[in-house]
Amino acid sequence: MAGHASISTDVLASYAADAAREVGGVTGLVERALPARRGVRVLQQDGRVRVELQLAVAWGASLPDVAREVQQRVRAYLARMADVENAAVDVVVAELGEPGA
Repeated sequence: MAGHASISTDVLASYAADAAREVGGVTGLVERALPARRGVRVLQQDGRVRVELQLAVAWGASLPDVAREVQQRVRAYLARMADVENAAVDVVVAELGEPGA
């Protein structure tokens, strides 16, 4: 008998947040944009996963480069940790801050 496992959206959100924080230029996640979701929203529909991250980024960082790196790292992290392939990752720069803040 084959089994089926499911990973909660809270766990996926935690993985996505961890991966995003590892990217240079990301100073944090903006919680107030998505109340009670720690700056990350995960939607699962028809076997597909969509992640939205609300980020704070350091002033002077290349926004396209940071966003692209966040997308790549989140996808790779979800694939490795949760066997989620081809996740859609939307990056919203919600705040700009001081370098190294």
